[in-house]
Amino acid sequence: MDRRVVVTGIGVVVPHGRGIDPVFDAVHRGCSAIDLVETGSAELATLELLARCPVDVATEVTGPRRILMDRVSMLAAVAGRDAVSDAGLDGPGELADAGLFVGCAIGGAEAIQAAHERYVGRRTRRIRPTSVPMGMPSAPTAHLGIDLGIRGPAVTFSVACSSSSIAVGEGALAIRHGRIDRALVGGSEAMLNDVSVAAWQSMGVLAASDPEEPAASCRPFDAGRTGFVLGEGAAFLVLEERESALARGAPIRAEIVGYGTSNDAVSLTDPDAEGQARAIRAAPHDAGVAPESIGYVNAHATATEVGDVAEVEAIRAVFGIRAGRLAVSSTKSMHGHLIGAAGALEAALTIEAVRTGRIPPTANLRAKDPACDVDVVPDPGRTDAELEFALSNSFAFGGSNAALLFRKP
Repeated sequence: MDRRVVVTGIGVVVPHGRGIDPVFDAVHRGCSAIDLVETGSAELATLELLARCPVDVATEVTGPRRILMDRVSMLAAVAGRDAVSDAGLDGPGELADAGLFVGCAIGGAEAIQAAHERYVGRRTRRIRPTSVPMGMPSAPTAHLGIDLGIRGPAVTFSVACSSSSIAVGEGALAIRHGRIDRALVGGSEAMLNDVSVAAWQSMGVLAASDPEEPAASCRPFDAGRTGFVLGEGAAFLVLEERESALARGAPIRAEIVGYGTSNDAVSLTDPDAEGQARAIRAAPHDAGVAPESIGYVNAHATATEVGDVAEVEAIRAVFGIRAGRLAVSSTKSMHGHLIGAAGALEAALTIEAVRTGRIPPTANLRAKDPACDVDVVPDPGRTDAELEFALSNSFAFGGSNAALLFRKP
């Protein structure tokens, strides 16, 4: 028989700062963490909209392994520790049998760029010997395992923008099916280095800066939307088998009741509404609840012209006529797109929405696109004391889709 899985801890180190309570409060108030930042070398410097994490994680990481850690691993180390502390699992050996499921799309982007600059700029093959362990996408997983003494299954998912949602879902399945009793799940990403930003710019998917208010440049579902803003950070959840969590008196923030995945099998970069609908539909089916029980959807919505419309079509395909009354919002309008860590951060915000009954807004809406004809929760956020089930969507380049369904504790 399947076991129930609950969330007992959350740790976030993201563009709005550190700690889920202040971060969620800022997002619910519609505060943006996006700003114009100078990026690039002296010859190629430019102002770019970015959502940087303001936490000095380098000062939080000590010991000899620090020289082996790219920023992506430092962010993960701090957020992972915070999640474990929030769950009350600070004792020695408490995580020895736990699992570790981490999403990371790129890995140590700063280390990879530094190695390339040394090779090309200095014309030398004497690259820093730590470049490979710092740059691999599984580095955050490895460092978390060492830091926290986790000896159970440790898996890294590199599935573009769905990476950490899939990590959360797969960790929940491992507990549900009895493989483990608890897991640390989430994701980390730090690709605001020059080359990564320039590569995203060349795709034409990044938002144009609003001349009057740069912080309001990302406008999902808006008729004048121009794209997303790159962000960085890490978000982690502690998942536990419900009876085990209750037995130790753990705080329960929410229950994860459904997980759906699908593959578009259509395009490397273009979204497919039908494929997305399959993942969305699968989550409540997995939970054994009717779609109409869901009161809020944290949308993947990246503020691209094609992507937002495809997601609305997918939502309408699943929820039918009720889609027009279903609360839907995109918090990327405020914290940017954290790529591999996006799903974990948005899952954490969705958990807080269902726990507190406070639904965050889609910030910066000026004129809703008629093609996005759902309730996109304009600023400010709202309160729904009856909210019991909430869904978090993640869709990725390559066509990998994931949906996570949470229930009020």
